[in-house]
Amino acid sequence: MAKDQPLVIEPNRCNCTALRKAARKVSLFYDSALAPCGLKSTQYAVLSEVYRRAEAPPTIRELAEALVMDQSTLGQNLRPLEREGLVALVQDDADRRSRRVELTRAGRSRFAAARPLWASAQQRFENGFGADAAAELRSVLVTIAGNSLLAADAWTSPS
Repeated sequence: MAKDQPLVIEPNRCNCTALRKAARKVSLFYDSALAPCGLKSTQYAVLSEVYRRAEAPPTIRELAEALVMDQSTLGQNLRPLEREGLVALVQDDADRRSRRVELTRAGRSRFAAARPLWASAQQRFENGFGADAAAELRSVLVTIAGNSLLAADAWTSPS
């Protein structure tokens, strides 16, 4: 590119910006649906993952990996849930340095109250976006989330 030519960025060409815009829009949609039970979509995701793993509660690291979060971000998300008594951080019997995340009775109750609100939002999203398109979107997003080439350390690792 010549030195005096300005860099032209096409509108809506940045994958990151497009994903972030969509994520904010969808998060606001689900946050609004979950508001009657006092949860945000991020909190619902945490409770949902912990609920799924009730037989073998995840460590903080396992939960962070499952949610594609770093542990400090997960910690920030867990604090209000712990303050409200929805989750408990329990010392791991096998590794006393690790803590496992468990739903409390109040957490199970709040999650049960949130599930129909989430299901309604899910159905409204699929009705508006199309069930097939929503399934395809989830498939693409899960593929992106699991792509090791997009890891934060991919820029510093030798290729």
